[in-house]
Amino acid sequence: MASTSSVKPFVIDISPSEFVKLPEHPLLIDVRSKIEYDMFHLVGAVNLSLPRLIMGMIPVLRSWVYPQWFRNLSKNEPVLVICLTSHRSPIAAKYLVKAGFIQVFNITGGMMEWRRLGLPYS
Repeated sequence: MASTSSVKPFVIDISPSEFVKLPEHPLLIDVRSKIEYDMFHLVGAVNLSLPRLIMGMIPVLRSWVYPQWFRNLSKNEPVLVICLTSHRSPIAAKYLVKAGFIQVFNITGGMMEWRRLGLPYS
């Protein structure tokens, strides 16, 4: 098995239909604003808005803008990002790779496509 230092980080685009078929779901990060997240979100999703994610890339701000659960995440665990229309989530995915996450999934079409397909959400 390759060491994590030799693994090249990457982003995988995945459709909502493909995501629901996964046997195990990675951590799901909703990168919309808190207001958008509170209106509706996927069951099990945690909220970390794209602006907070980007601001946290500045080391001096990291402990102020990143919640504890995010700071404790293993960079070796797969993570998945979603937004409203799949505009913000690809940006967030690239920042997560920059931050050292090894495997990042991006849900294409975002919550709008999720809802259009009639998939469950809260």
